[in-house]
Amino acid sequence: MTDTDEDFGPTRTQQRRDALAVLAFASQLCELPPTRVGKMNLPDDVLTEIAHVRRITAHGARKRQLAYLAKIMRRHDDSDFDDARAAMGENRERQRQETAAMHRLENQRDKLLADDDALAPFIAEHPDVDRQHLRSLIRQARSEREANKPPRAYREIFQMLKDLAGSNADDEADAPDTAGSDIQTGREN
Repeated sequence: MTDTDEDFGPTRTQQRRDALAVLAFASQLCELPPTRVGKMNLPDDVLTEIAHVRRITAHGARKRQLAYLAKIMRRHDDSDFDDARAAMGENRERQRQETAAMHRLENQRDKLLADDDALAPFIAEHPDVDRQHLRSLIRQARSEREANKPPRAYREIFQMLKDLAGSNADDEADAPDTAGSDIQTGREN
């Protein structure tokens, strides 16, 4: 056997990267609500230590306790944390989707405020909207912006759009799942 055939294991740099990844994962677990952490099928000693970390408020002590939690987690096999990692990944994806939805609503609000011609297609798309109230809010938001006042109406428009989007999502969830052309084109029945 030659010297080049020997396996020395991971380098110190790789060990440090792995340890820092476990520390970051431990920190994320501590930030989650206790009910979510309880559903993740984690080892008992890790759950106990997460509870200890949550109780500590002093920065230095919390940092040490978090490092100890990471040490306990490194003693376990990686497969013990597969469920938790999967749940964290789903959470990130859901957050991305919610952020994208909020950006779409903000863009819709900005279109309504910037152009009077954007209102008619919006009302056609959302026939249940209170047209008079929406027009009034748009006028108020424009005047608030011009007068450099707090954007109260601007926020109300966003809330109205958010409520409409929520009610449309509920309607689509309650609608029967048919394979008609209306679903493919995105139109409601």
